[in-house]
Amino acid sequence: MMATCAGLPLLLLLLRLLLGQPRAGAGAHRVAAVCAGRACYTAHWGKLSAAEAQLHCSRNGGNLATVRSEEEAWHTQRALTQLLESEAPLAARMGKFWIGLQREKAKCLDPSLPLKGFSWVGGGEDTLYTNWNKEVRSSCISRRCVSLLLYLSQPSHASHLPKWSEGPCGSPGSPGSNIEGFVCKFSFKGMCQPLALGGPGRVNYTTPFNATSSSLEAVPFGSAATVVCGAGEGGQEDYFMCREKAPDVFDWGSSGPLCVSPQYGCSFNNGGCQQDCFEGGDGSFRCGCRPGFRLLDDLVTCASRDPCSSSPCQGTATCVPAPHGKNYTCRCPQGYQLDSSQQDCVDMDECQDSPCPQACVNAPGGFRCECWVGYEPGGPGEEPCRDVDECAPGRSPCAQECTNTDGSFYCSCEKGYVLAGAEGTECQDVDECADTDNGLCDSLCLNTQGSFRCGCLPGWELGPDGVSCTLGPTSLAPPSGPSQGEDAGVREGKLVHSATMSRPTRDPEGTSKETPTAKGTSLPRNSPVTLATPHVPAPSGPPGVWMEPSTHHPLATPGRGESTDEDFTAKQSDEGTDGQKLLLFYILGTVVAILLLLALALGLLVYRKRRAKREEEKEKKPQNAADSYSWAPERAESRALENQYSPTPGTDC
Repeated sequence: MMATCAGLPLLLLLLRLLLGQPRAGAGAHRVAAVCAGRACYTAHWGKLSAAEAQLHCSRNGGNLATVRSEEEAWHTQRALTQLLESEAPLAARMGKFWIGLQREKAKCLDPSLPLKGFSWVGGGEDTLYTNWNKEVRSSCISRRCVSLLLYLSQPSHASHLPKWSEGPCGSPGSPGSNIEGFVCKFSFKGMCQPLALGGPGRVNYTTPFNATSSSLEAVPFGSAATVVCGAGEGGQEDYFMCREKAPDVFDWGSSGPLCVSPQYGCSFNNGGCQQDCFEGGDGSFRCGCRPGFRLLDDLVTCASRDPCSSSPCQGTATCVPAPHGKNYTCRCPQGYQLDSSQQDCVDMDECQDSPCPQACVNAPGGFRCECWVGYEPGGPGEEPCRDVDECAPGRSPCAQECTNTDGSFYCSCEKGYVLAGAEGTECQDVDECADTDNGLCDSLCLNTQGSFRCGCLPGWELGPDGVSCTLGPTSLAPPSGPSQGEDAGVREGKLVHSATMSRPTRDPEGTSKETPTAKGTSLPRNSPVTLATPHVPAPSGPPGVWMEPSTHHPLATPGRGESTDEDFTAKQSDEGTDGQKLLLFYILGTVVAILLLLALALGLLVYRKRRAKREEEKEKKPQNAADSYSWAPERAESRALENQYSPTPGTDC
């Protein structure tokens, strides 16, 4: 019994358009297809880059294959096995086939995640299955892609699923090392069972992704089937389309087995029945189902009375039958929720409800609470997060003073210092003597760590306020009394100074609030002798001008920075000695440089003189043989040879 579809002319036109597409063996590259569940996987030959392979898959409505579970890994393995078995035996070598797992440029490796920072082309970074061949390379500067790695001569080892190998994604004309092809995945809303033949005949399926096959275990929605009954080539052709008859119900629109023949009955392919075949007395037969199953409307296929028997739920979802056994629902474990297909589970982001007092980190199937920076988990009976005391002893990052705050801290410095450093934890000394316009001292100022000191020039002494200088007693003659050694030290012109002191408080006019009690002439404040670092050479005036250093000041501050007057005097003497040594070094260096220049000039002069002498000798060198002879002087005519035969000497006759 064979039925034809309604609207056959329109269907025939559609099938002609579909069948007009290139097929395997007709100039197109060979494709292997495996369909299961709600997806089909196709394996292709082609030395393409990952981007070119993805473009090829997307043109037919799919993407590079995802391998989210071991089940999907077996589907891709079967597709690759079919592809390799269709070719002649290949050499024993490794081959790679692109899948849809990639990591974009500037996205770095994340070892804490199963996919190591990679994501599927179709979307999603979570997975229940990984099969890395080796440790993933830590690289952020280039795009990385994943391929399936397998032996081309041994594709069907059931105990070895293809390993994942990551590497460069290739480029047009340079796909990468050992790239042989790629695997695509196409998802559908449903599948039809293969058409059942009750007698001799052939069935050829054309899928929406332009692959043709006669041995699909499940046929995707929208596929066309061409049926030719009979053993010969001249049989009649019939066309069918996989349609959606009801929600989640797909069939071909035919009733009963195809190509039935009374000659064969149930002996050929079980009469085309899925389970039981019952023959009649006149050569007819019918299909039946076993207990617990029911016959569907196509009169061929049997379905379980338990809707969950076919495992319609995927991943971690579990199937729960409806009360009347005609429907089912999928349920997810705690921490997961159903996806858009209502048949698989995805992780639920519990952090959207803010369940934590501070930070919330989502995890597969749950979440965890963490504390912000500056806090730590509290103990029993305490708050979930308590403040960390960064200023505790042995823990303070500050150079001087540390103040703890709620979740943080800040550093500060003692008087005479300011914060410094990139993180603001160091303290740098303030140079109080740098501001010469508003100087703190009337005369000389010496900066110290955290403070400063004032001093006076020879002939002046420091006032009781430690800032001003007053004219002291002077003498034009050398004083009598001190020894020669002491007098030599006094005549070096040492300065009068005060002990280390803090900044004196001044009124708005800039004068000190302390009023000096000593009487005498005061050094003017605008005197140009105020220095940042005092260095006074030995006085050139009369050697009798000297003064005693001040030994006490009421404003002197005890603690850091205190030193005696003798230390200050010794320091100035050492600075003077160092300056004389430095000056001597400069003079010697200048003399050596001048001597070198003179030697160079002298050498140049000698060279020029020797060269001029050689040129002069060259010019005086003889040019021919006659130059070596000298001519005899000519005789005068009056001294001609006398005639020896003349009677009278001196005459001719």
